[in-house]
Amino acid sequence: MTTSEKEILLMNSEINFNRLLEIIESVPIRKRGLSIETQERNKNFRDVIIHLYEWHAMLERWYREGMAGDTPSMPAPGYKFSKIGLLNMRRWENYQDVTLNQAMKKLKLSHERVMELIRSHTNEEIMTKKHYKWTKTSNLYSYFAANTSDHYIWGIKKCEGIAKSINGVKEERVVK
Repeated sequence: MTTSEKEILLMNSEINFNRLLEIIESVPIRKRGLSIETQERNKNFRDVIIHLYEWHAMLERWYREGMAGDTPSMPAPGYKFSKIGLLNMRRWENYQDVTLNQAMKKLKLSHERVMELIRSHTNEEIMTKKHYKWTKTSNLYSYFAANTSDHYIWGIKKCEGIAKSINGVKEERVVK
C-alpha cells in the first residue's frame, strides 16, 4: 500500500512539530525565556512560537472564509504578501507581553486544529489544484504544508540557533 501525500503531510507535520518542541525542552527551564542578541525579529523561543501560531490562525481564517464561499484577504486584511515583513513585525509587537508557556499552549492547540482540518479532507481534495475556488490555481496541500511541516522546519532552524546561543550563555554568579 502506498502512502498518500496527505499521510506524508500529517506525518512530517507531527515529526517537525515534535522536533521543534524537543529543541525548546532541551534548554533548562530557567533559560527558556532568555532572548539572544540579534538584529532579527525572533529573539527568543516565544517569538518563534507565536509567529507559528499566528500563521496557523491566518490559515484557519483563510480556510473558514474560503469554505464559506468568501474570498479571504491573504495574508491578512490590509496586507499583501509583498508587505509580509511588516505584517510579521506587527504580529510580533502584539505578543511581547505573552509568556513562553502561554505561547506554547496557543501553538499546541492551533497545531491540533490544523491537523484536524487536514484529516477532515481526502487526499484528492488536498492535492487537486483548483478543487476549492478560494485556493485559486493552487491546492489545499500548498496552504497546509506552508503553515505546518514546512514552517516548522523554519521554526526548528530558528530555535536551534536560539538554543545554541542560550546554552552558550554562562550562568551569572551571585556574589555574596
